[in-house]
Amino acid sequence: MNLAPRGPIFNRRRVNNIYRLFIYAILIIVALWVLFGVNRGDIKPIGDPTATPTRAAISYTGEGDARFTSGDLGEAILSYRRALELDPNNAQVWATLARIQTYNSQLKTTDEDRRIALTDALNSINQAKALAPDDSTVIATRAFVLDWNASQSISGDRAPALLVEAEQEAIHALNLDNANTLALAYYAEILIDQLRMAQAESNILKAVDQGQNLMDVHRVYAYLLETSGDYNQAIVEYQKAVQIAPNLTFLYMRIGVNYRTLAFNSTIKEQRLALYNNSLEFFSKAAKINEQLGVKDPGPYISISKTYSQLGEFYIAGLNLQKALIFDPSNPDIYGQLGIVFQRSRNFEGAIPALKCAIKGCTAVESCDGRGGCGPSEVGVEVQGMALSRNSVVYYYSYVSNLAALSRPKNNMCGEARQIIADIRNGGFDSDTVVKQILQENENICDLVGSGVIVSSLTATPAPTSLTRQPPTPVNTPTPSPTP
Repeated sequence: MNLAPRGPIFNRRRVNNIYRLFIYAILIIVALWVLFGVNRGDIKPIGDPTATPTRAAISYTGEGDARFTSGDLGEAILSYRRALELDPNNAQVWATLARIQTYNSQLKTTDEDRRIALTDALNSINQAKALAPDDSTVIATRAFVLDWNASQSISGDRAPALLVEAEQEAIHALNLDNANTLALAYYAEILIDQLRMAQAESNILKAVDQGQNLMDVHRVYAYLLETSGDYNQAIVEYQKAVQIAPNLTFLYMRIGVNYRTLAFNSTIKEQRLALYNNSLEFFSKAAKINEQLGVKDPGPYISISKTYSQLGEFYIAGLNLQKALIFDPSNPDIYGQLGIVFQRSRNFEGAIPALKCAIKGCTAVESCDGRGGCGPSEVGVEVQGMALSRNSVVYYYSYVSNLAALSRPKNNMCGEARQIIADIRNGGFDSDTVVKQILQENENICDLVGSGVIVSSLTATPAPTSLTRQPPTPVNTPTPSPTP
């Protein structure tokens, strides 16, 4: 009997399977790819924290709008700059940034700080125009920025040309879109600065009639009324702007300035006091908004000081300026204003170091003398003096008046006084009749001192007046209180 051979019972010979080998090869390749990916950082191990998601540009612009509405313009600018880091080719973002930067210049207290803010705004809007040369709102915003740059104190001899260019841009914006409300408002503002009041009124009333409840429209209408001397109606329009943007401090400050102007012009004592109190109330509101936001703006305190000066309360006026210097201790303009307040309160010895800081600058130690002494938590800072200009000349001739008045034959400061008189004349600032008279009177005093005569009176120095297109310096803080 033939039997088939028996196969292996306990051991079975392995047979290689090509499909299995292929799968092994794939797994090895995947493992090597994962290993190299982890080493390069392309693949994160399980359990590693996830990366922080990148914020969208629109998130930053929304934050910037909220900051602007809240009145914190500095933070609004930072938010828009962050948005542009993510979306640098967005013309609308550049234009909105330029608008905020322009309004932020209102909160600056010196020409140089305003110039820096407005130059930044011009750079931003130029970038916007390069990206969107035919966008009506971009072009209208550029007209607005150019107009605010078209000030003698900001742009010098370039100011007239900038105003012409601003008008051209406004017309261009309206040609692109004749229903653009902002373009109508900004064109009206330019026409006001050109003293073309009838045409300005026509344009701003068109903007108002279009029914868009925009802060800019009411602000420009108020500016037209203010420039025309209708201060009561200007206050009404500024208050409408406040209702739209209740935390923009520069609007409160304009209301305060208009009330102060009405008070100064009033001949009825009770009415004057009521108007001055209204002025202080709005300056105080601006200060409180800044305090809530943590914004250290000296502007409200400066305006409160001016109001108290007009009331003849120089002690409180000086305290408010000293408060302003706590916020901005290197600002020479505030030292100049403090010097004039000291002078008017007959504190001539205190006026000299303050005015010296304003026009010549001073060391950290001298700055404490200039502000009437540093408190326990204050430190002196170096101050750079203000160049002679239309805005600073009042500090120069006030310094001369105090030097001449306190000069004695044995303590003669007339040498320094005469040098500053020469600087004022060489700068052409004695063409003003009042300035010329003050300089001549102080030269006469110095002649008497030189001949051995002791002079006991001080040449009267008139109150500083606004010589530029810029609105008066931002308004001041709390209500009547001897404590700043």
